[in-house]
Amino acid sequence: MAGFLQKISSLQKLDEMQETLQNERKQLKGHIAVCGDTGCSALGSKNAFQVFKDYLEEKELAEVIKLKSTGCLGLCECGPVVFIYPDDIFYQKISAEDVPEIIGKTILKGEVIDRLLYECPQTGQKFVSPSGMPFYNKQYRTILEGNWNMDPLIIEDYLAVGGYKAAGKALWEMSREEVVNEIKDSQLRGRGGAGFPTGRKWEEAYEAYTSQKYIICNADEGDPGAFMDRSILEGNPHSIMEGMIIGGYAIGASKGYIYIRAEYPSALEKLRIAINQASELGLLGNNIFGSGFDFEISISIGAGAFVCGETSALVASIEGKVGEPRQKPPHLATRGLWQKPTVVNNVETFANVPHIINQGAVKYSQVGTAKSTGTKIFSLVGKVNNTGLVEVPMGIPLREIIFDIGGGIREDKNFKAVQTGGPSGGCIPEFLLDTPTDYDELAEVGSIMGSGGMIVMDDETCMVSVARYFLNFLKEESCGKCFSCREGISRMLELVDTIMEGNGSEVEFMLLQELAHTVKEASMCGLGQTAANPVLSTIRYFDDEYAAHIHEKKCPAGTCKALIKFTIDQDLCNGCRACVKSCPGEAIEGDKKSPHVIIQDKCTKCGICMENCKQGAVIKI
Repeated sequence: MAGFLQKISSLQKLDEMQETLQNERKQLKGHIAVCGDTGCSALGSKNAFQVFKDYLEEKELAEVIKLKSTGCLGLCECGPVVFIYPDDIFYQKISAEDVPEIIGKTILKGEVIDRLLYECPQTGQKFVSPSGMPFYNKQYRTILEGNWNMDPLIIEDYLAVGGYKAAGKALWEMSREEVVNEIKDSQLRGRGGAGFPTGRKWEEAYEAYTSQKYIICNADEGDPGAFMDRSILEGNPHSIMEGMIIGGYAIGASKGYIYIRAEYPSALEKLRIAINQASELGLLGNNIFGSGFDFEISISIGAGAFVCGETSALVASIEGKVGEPRQKPPHLATRGLWQKPTVVNNVETFANVPHIINQGAVKYSQVGTAKSTGTKIFSLVGKVNNTGLVEVPMGIPLREIIFDIGGGIREDKNFKAVQTGGPSGGCIPEFLLDTPTDYDELAEVGSIMGSGGMIVMDDETCMVSVARYFLNFLKEESCGKCFSCREGISRMLELVDTIMEGNGSEVEFMLLQELAHTVKEASMCGLGQTAANPVLSTIRYFDDEYAAHIHEKKCPAGTCKALIKFTIDQDLCNGCRACVKSCPGEAIEGDKKSPHVIIQDKCTKCGICMENCKQGAVIKI
């Protein structure tokens, strides 16, 4: 931390420090933001960052152009991405080799490098500024907005944009009850899945009379394809900590825990650094801001069990017990961690809290819908052109997220379904694409909001196979405490396997539906109660695919190996032997320059022969 930073003992000290930091920023000519999120790091952004650092020092620009390794900038499909401010230039798919040219042409001469610009997959138009790009135009970035100019490892960056001001306001200008009421009036719903009103949870804990209470941040993000919480933690850990301070003050808790899975090493490292920095400045610990309020945060590392995303299982894990859910009531707000009143909210929920306190509940609730206020962050993945992290107002139609922000389906293929809510969610077909992203609306069509995973599928996706994927995931992740969940999911998986292998009948199909409803109604926790959703939603909207597998012994998408075969069109094959050389099972025979044949008993149905045939002679049927 900068040498002038001293312990913040009052609101006045915070104001003075923030004013100094803001004035320092005004003296800079700009900054270069290199996305340092896990996705871009995997594509080489760390190497590019180091080269940027060396070149800026070499050109004696390091003091006037600040280099920042930021959190996720959103457009993961085009990583590594770089944003240059104040020129408002957005470069994508950069490498370390591009850095000298970026410094030499763009930083020193103000020239734009055309080949590094983002090109819209639908129109082919290139964009210099992110503000003009369709990907960003329909977003409403509040939680993620700070990532453009903030290094998560530098607390000064968070302070310079008003960080911890909401905590100071809550501690000095509001009573505990006023804070609780502000959260209630904002109608903030928990972003972890069920959408339970945050204010009601806080109110219940606030009203519990005991000397010890706890507040927990659930960072045990486990949905396949979901990375919202990880990206918030990696990009702006202080926002979560500030939200926890406010929550701790509101309910009367002096101790907070962040429960994070061990598979998030980068987020874990940044959290530890952020906690140490905040503690050094007196933003955590005893007598925060001289207000008399004490609050500390510890990290609890989970082993990656999906069921520990359920709050009571999470609490058991922190206590050192097996991560299994328990019956409710009593609710955690009255009897939680070590039998004390406990509030558990997820990462994105806490990140919203400072915004609510700063701007007020009325203004906050003007974004979104009447029953689902504020914004929601989605990880948009699958067969969509612009995969990445998007933040949109609650209630925006699915169609706008997928086709306007997401840029449509890859390779101009047809949209088939979008799966929301992770393994506990459902698959939504094309005719429901105008469904608003609202907790109640999504539940109405057989899915859930969940934590924010959104997987887009094209017409080459088998919906029976999708149901199998999520059943297999849930089978592995079930804690086994409930017989209905433990055995029901396994039996559903067996039935779906039977159908995919072409051995299913109406008997198996009816039993599958019966089991799905039984598991949903008889399981104790949310994992079991929603485990049947992938089955029920695919049957509800894609029963014709189940019928094709059962009656025609055919997979319409052509992906179920047991129901497809490859053959060679004798009129198109010129005997080039490309298929013979590439076949791993040695299943293709034929003389050179003569039509070949596939020996079906040897064929592994891998499809490599079709990929390598330039004549298009290999056909999947």
